[in-house]
Amino acid sequence: MLNHSLNNDSRVNLLSVSVLGVVSAVGISENALVLWAVGFHVRRTVSAVWVLNLALSDFLATLTLPLFTYYLYSSHSWELGQALCVAQSAIFFLNMFVSAFLLAAISLDRYLMVSRPVWSQTRRSVGAAWAVSGLGWLWAGLNTLPYAVFRQVMPKADNRTLCYHNFALHPSGAGLDADCRLRQTATALSKLLLAFLVPMAVIAGSYTGFAHSLRERERARQRRSSSSSSYQTVSRQFSRMVASVIAAFVLCWAPYHLFCMLEVAAQDWTLGVKLVEVGLPLATIFSFLSPILNPAIYAFSCPDFCNRIRHSLGALLEALVEEESAGGSTHRKGTKLRRGTPSPNASHLLSSNASMNSYQFRHCQDRDSQEK
Repeated sequence: MLNHSLNNDSRVNLLSVSVLGVVSAVGISENALVLWAVGFHVRRTVSAVWVLNLALSDFLATLTLPLFTYYLYSSHSWELGQALCVAQSAIFFLNMFVSAFLLAAISLDRYLMVSRPVWSQTRRSVGAAWAVSGLGWLWAGLNTLPYAVFRQVMPKADNRTLCYHNFALHPSGAGLDADCRLRQTATALSKLLLAFLVPMAVIAGSYTGFAHSLRERERARQRRSSSSSSYQTVSRQFSRMVASVIAAFVLCWAPYHLFCMLEVAAQDWTLGVKLVEVGLPLATIFSFLSPILNPAIYAFSCPDFCNRIRHSLGALLEALVEEESAGGSTHRKGTKLRRGTPSPNASHLLSSNASMNSYQFRHCQDRDSQEK
């Protein structure tokens, strides 16, 4: 187990406290508004279930940000007791696992809507989305248990206290050093694989298949008709959104997992210990940015967002999670609209000068995926 000293770099601490102070205020407010709007003012759809569970996970994570900020403000000394130490750690890792699971599930859902439109139309339901989300929470909870079990407030020689993993707890009989090294390596690898590499592979694979299916359908349309410019525009817009999703996922979590693995490798490496002391707190801050970027990327990717932001958040998210049928028509309480015609709810969100291409982008995923 790495036994390094607490970070005494005042510049790093000041930067960490300043960034986390802003992130705490923005993250809690943003996710609370999303939960309120989606939970009470949006019709239940599959997309609404995804957004609601993602926002709930992000909201719980942002609630712990003030605790982590206070810890950094107190010169890396945990003064809030054992219970809050375990709670803060458990929620952090719960968000890490459940967010990765939900992002992978959303990506796979988008892909299935394109590659299996008939199957998706008959099997894709609100109940199924809740079941998958519940499975994700259960999976995340099981993966979070080791971090809660081995979390402890430990006194340091300089009279400060540290809230961190103590892998010497609950000895197995194999020896203290063996237990610590094995547990630290196992937890670091499990985080890297189950909360980063595997979900990222699912996300990349799903969106690669999504883009391939769109290209194949576009070629088929081009063989039947020469008027396909609108679909090309939609494809470029969606590709930019996919790139931002994957880039944000890597940006938020790759530094954290990198320093966790470096911590495992730096047992007897002085330079590595110094890098971990400075880099791990900053990498943790980047991972805390995920609860802010997740809802922003999925909810605010439309090109006409600047026009919509002038309207109420509830109306905005209602338009965001609006579902479309396999034929491209919008269902709203028995009313069927012709393809390409804005729904009554969406029309009041668009200003008079909003382009039709901007409106089409909001439905590009569902509509393009269902058209032959």
